[in-house]
Amino acid sequence: MSEKIKIGVIGCGRIAHAAHFPPYSENPNVEIAYCCDIIEEKAKIAAEKYGGKAITDYKIILADPEIKAVSICTPNYCHASISIEALKSGKHVLCEKPAARTLEEAMDMQKAQQETGNILSIGVVNRFNTAVNKIKELVEAGELGNIHHVYMSFRAYRSIPGIGGDFTNKAVSGGGVLIDWGVHYLDLVMYVCGDPNPRTVSSETFSVLGKNIKDYVYTNMWAEDTAKFDGVNDVEESVTGLIRTDGPVITFNGAWAQNIGESDSFIDFMGDKGGIRLQYCGNFVHYSTKNGMLSKTEYSYPERNAYSNEIDAFVDAAMGKECDKRASINVNIHTQKIMEAIYKSAQLHKEVEL
Repeated sequence: MSEKIKIGVIGCGRIAHAAHFPPYSENPNVEIAYCCDIIEEKAKIAAEKYGGKAITDYKIILADPEIKAVSICTPNYCHASISIEALKSGKHVLCEKPAARTLEEAMDMQKAQQETGNILSIGVVNRFNTAVNKIKELVEAGELGNIHHVYMSFRAYRSIPGIGGDFTNKAVSGGGVLIDWGVHYLDLVMYVCGDPNPRTVSSETFSVLGKNIKDYVYTNMWAEDTAKFDGVNDVEESVTGLIRTDGPVITFNGAWAQNIGESDSFIDFMGDKGGIRLQYCGNFVHYSTKNGMLSKTEYSYPERNAYSNEIDAFVDAAMGKECDKRASINVNIHTQKIMEAIYKSAQLHKEVEL
């Protein structure tokens, strides 16, 4: 039996408990050696549940030669700095999405990965989702023909997360609904469609419903315990736009908050032979024709938790096994470029070229 790889988790908040600690604890090749958070109580809670030493200074992890890999689950503003420092200290890195607040920061991360040769994966978990990979297989088999248009909808009813806190502070997060939710949808589409090169972007962003924090009326707010009603809200709550690529045209509507009391979370892949609607984090339906008839096909297939798939692939790569490059910083740069262009287009109120 091979020796276990020792892991340090930096940031012990929601995403660490949802997506990192459980899969690591279930992997027989992993020992969680450190649980780190600037809030000591969070580190202690994680260590008591999953093992390892509770610490508040991540540099202790980076200085430990026995630690081979780290998960970075911190707020967006320090993704780049900690990832770069970890890579240069000889660690393999799995950094939560988005890679960074800006394209420049993401490219600095990519440069550090190339210089060190260590692994830098980004937490774009949909690339490890069973339904998404089944759709990719159908696309590559030609079942949809030429995909000319993809539409993404990620919209909720008055649900700005933690308004006034880190989520709505651009200096911390880098943006709003696009960088929080849209990054997953964009990356999923890029993956299924073969990571086509983006060419132009035309978009608009809006911050109207939650602009006056104290007057914001809501029905449900994710991360409500982090809200600060005397805090900052300088990010977009909704976004819309069109992306031209070397492959399909991609259009989208996204909203943390809208004055429509329904939520839509789906992606439509439209080809000249068939189409697919994927319910985000759910199943999909394949529409086509056969023998002069319209057809609608639903599939059943065995599924495994996408976070477990993601963590296991990262652990295998960190242990020197075959490196799964689906989540590499090199492919994630495409998504980062698109998001940067969306924000630029909205700021200039005109189309931009990439």
